[in-house]
Amino acid sequence: MRLYIYLYAAVSSRLAELRRDPEQGDSPVPTAVIIFGLVAVAMAVTGLALAKAKDWMDAIPGNTAPKAP
Repeated sequence: MRLYIYLYAAVSSRLAELRRDPEQGDSPVPTAVIIFGLVAVAMAVTGLALAKAKDWMDAIPGNTAPKAP
């Protein structure tokens, strides 16, 4: 009988402790918004890098496309 009382008290105190802590993790919505923002920044950086590379390649004098052998 003492084992049941001990188990009941241990489980009750653990459940009460879990109920007191309101932090249960992050919602998926803020995570999705953060990921969307990071993807948008990555696309902007990639577009900027591509534009800079194209401008740099176009600035080479006598620039011609390579021919297949």
